[in-house]
Amino acid sequence: MDDLTPVPAEPADATAVRALVRRAYAPYVPRMGQEPVPMNADYERAIEDGDVYLVREGGELVALVVTREEGDHLLVENIAVAPGWQGRGIGTGILAWAEATATSLRYDEVRLYTHETMVENIAFYRRHGFEITRVAAEDEFRRVHLRKVCTTR
Repeated sequence: MDDLTPVPAEPADATAVRALVRRAYAPYVPRMGQEPVPMNADYERAIEDGDVYLVREGGELVALVVTREEGDHLLVENIAVAPGWQGRGIGTGILAWAEATATSLRYDEVRLYTHETMVENIAFYRRHGFEITRVAAEDEFRRVHLRKVCTTR
């Protein structure tokens, strides 16, 4: 595999970003009874804001991460790995990148959230040192909020 470090997305990537997110999140729609928020996000705007980073292998978009600086922490809004690339350590690499990015921005923690029915994601984050901080109903979604204190300082 090539270097799988996320790099900033360009405006021309918006269509591919949206397509990857839709494929990655499609299995959750029946479980949730609705489309997860990332499936309908404004990726043009997020790319314009500098919040979207891509992972490519051999020129193919295989994963992405959307982050946002939130005052006292780095928020990971979305991690999506193309279905054919899941289980190869890309998500783990993205989490390590997010922690290193948070540290470089002088934040002490990374936060994220996921829908409570995405139990595989919750288990994945917990295996990588994230702790659940709360479960809350927000809009029409039940979200599990997690955080990880940066250890790379």
